[in-house]
Amino acid sequence: MKKILSLGVCVAVLAGMSSGCGSSSTPSGTSEAAQTSQSAVSTAAAESKEAEPVTISILQSQAEYTDAYNAYVSEYKKVAPNVTIDLQVMQADYPTVLKSKIAAGTIPDIFMTTAGGELKAYAEYSADLTNEPLAGVMLDGVKKDMTYDGKLMGAPLVMDTFPLIYNKKLFAEAGITELPKTLSELDVVCQKLTAKGITPFSNGYKEWWVQKHIFQHFIAGESSDSVKLVNDFIAGTTKFEEHPTLMNYFNFIDMTVKYGTPKPLESDFNAQVGTFANGKAAMITGQGQWIESGVTKITPDFDFGVMLYPVSEDAGKANVCAGSAQCLRVNKDSKVLTDAKNLLNWLYTSDYGKNWFGGVAKVIGPVKDIAAPDMKLPKAFAELTKTTPSSGAPVNYSLDSFHQKFGEIMQSYIEKAKTREQAIDEIQKAWVKLGAAK
Repeated sequence: MKKILSLGVCVAVLAGMSSGCGSSSTPSGTSEAAQTSQSAVSTAAAESKEAEPVTISILQSQAEYTDAYNAYVSEYKKVAPNVTIDLQVMQADYPTVLKSKIAAGTIPDIFMTTAGGELKAYAEYSADLTNEPLAGVMLDGVKKDMTYDGKLMGAPLVMDTFPLIYNKKLFAEAGITELPKTLSELDVVCQKLTAKGITPFSNGYKEWWVQKHIFQHFIAGESSDSVKLVNDFIAGTTKFEEHPTLMNYFNFIDMTVKYGTPKPLESDFNAQVGTFANGKAAMITGQGQWIESGVTKITPDFDFGVMLYPVSEDAGKANVCAGSAQCLRVNKDSKVLTDAKNLLNWLYTSDYGKNWFGGVAKVIGPVKDIAAPDMKLPKAFAELTKTTPSSGAPVNYSLDSFHQKFGEIMQSYIEKAKTREQAIDEIQKAWVKLGAAK
C-alpha cells in the first residue's frame, strides 16, 4: 500500500523516526574550511530573508525519519522566512513515483534516490555539488559513494547500519549466551527460543525493500569484491548456482518464515516494528538503527542487541553492512536552484544542522567532526564493528528498479507462488534488465 503524505507546511507522515531519543551537543572545534562554509551559508540565508517568496519542493523516502524532516523544515523557516518547503515523504513505490514525475516533467527541486548505481541513472537531472560548502564538510568515504564522473551528485542524510537486531531479554530467557555466526547455529537459537514459547523472527515482508537489506549480507559473504560480483550479475556473466553463499540467502528466508510471525506478507514496517517492540519476537529482519525510536516509544527500556548476519556454515563469513544508501539530489533545472542548494548547505554546515543528525534524527551523520547520537543501536553497532569491520553497503551497487522487482519476486517465493528455481531465474533476468543505468 502506498504511504504518501504531502507536507506543504510540514505535517508528519508516519510515526517512528529512525533512531530513539536524546540530544547531543555540537563539537566546539571547527575547521577553517567549515567556518568559511558556514559563513557563506549564513550570508546566503541572511540575504534570502529579504528575497521574494519561493517554494522548494522535496520528495524523500525513509518515512521513518519524518519527524526529523519536519524539525529541520521548521527550523529553516526561521532562517529563511521567505522559503516555503513542500515536502512529500513516501515509503512504498517510491522509485515508480519518482520516475513518473521525471517523465511528466515535474521533477521536485530536491529528490532522493539510492546511491551507488543510481548516481549514473539520475546524473542528467542532478546538479553538481562539488563546489558547494557541504562538500567541504562531508566525510571522505561518503563523498566517494556520492561521486560520479568526478562530480559530487548528492548529499546523504544518514549513515545506515544493517545489523541483525535482537531482544537481549528474550535471548536471556531462552538461555542463549553465545550469538550465532553460522546458519545452523542460528537454527539452534530459533529452536531454543521456540521451546520457551518465544517467536524468533518479526518479519515485515509486505515491504519489498527489506529483502535488499537482507540480501546484501549474502553478497558481502560471498565475495570481498561486492562491486565486481554485482556487476557480473548485471552483465549476465555469472549465476546464483556458482555462488553457494547467495544460495544460502533462500535458506535464511525460509528459516525466518518457518520461525517467524504469522502472515509475514501482511506485515508492513509499522507492524513489524510493533511486534518486535512489544516483545512478541526475538529478532527483527531487514531493518537497521532507524527502528530505535519507534521501538522505544512503545517500550522505553528496550534492551537492544546487535549481531552479525550468519550467511553460511563458515563463521568467518558472518558480516554486517553499513553505508550511505540514500542521497538527496538537487534538480539541476530547478527554478529555485540556488535556494535548494542553500537549504542543503545550511543543513550540513550550520550549528543546528550539525546537531540535527545526531541530536534530532538520531543517526550517524555523514559530516566531519559532529557528535554521534546518544542512542543504543549506534553504540552497539560501534562495539560490534570493533572486531568485525563493516562490509560496506552492497545494496548501493544495483538500481532500486531492480531491488523493487527483486522484492516482489521474493514475495511470490514466500507465498509459494514461485519455486526457488523460478525465483532465481527471474531475479537473474531482472538483474540484467534493471540492475544498472543504461
